[in-house]
Amino acid sequence: MADPARARKLAVRIRQIVSAAIEMQIKDPRLGMVTITDARVTSDLREATVFYTVYGDEEQVADSAKALSSATGVLRSTVGRQTGIKFVPSLTFVADVVPDTARELDAAIERVRHADAELAHLREGASYAGEPDPYRRPAEDDDDLDDDLGGDLDGEADGPDALGTADDEAGDVPIRSRSAS
Repeated sequence: MADPARARKLAVRIRQIVSAAIEMQIKDPRLGMVTITDARVTSDLREATVFYTVYGDEEQVADSAKALSSATGVLRSTVGRQTGIKFVPSLTFVADVVPDTARELDAAIERVRHADAELAHLREGASYAGEPDPYRRPAEDDDDLDDDLGGDLDGEADGPDALGTADDEAGDVPIRSRSAS
């Protein structure tokens, strides 16, 4: 196994060599506007995958793929001469889908932006269906609590329902009963 740093350096060098060779050496008329975007080498330095993009329609992409596959031997020998390594990795060309994916993501983000703008426009004159704040808030002062309980907080009962006793294991415990609102 080779060092991963060595594999990365070799991948960068292969990308440079292949892109220069495509520009200068390969004279195939099927080859369109090809850009080498990335290269990856396995950790044993035996296989290299070269990613490329082609500017044009589907027919030009297919023609460029055929031209690159037929020029693989020439490109591999060029890589071997210029790198000087003992075992030259076999080259595999793969069409890079990252630009297409990025284009699709940009379109999805734009659709979401338009949907958000439309929702904000609909929300401008809207009001709540019920109360603006449907949650109950605790009483802010003690007077409201006294009125709700039917007595004072100091333990004095205003009526027979205000304080009661409950029998449980610990003994008689006074409890406050609260009337339903």
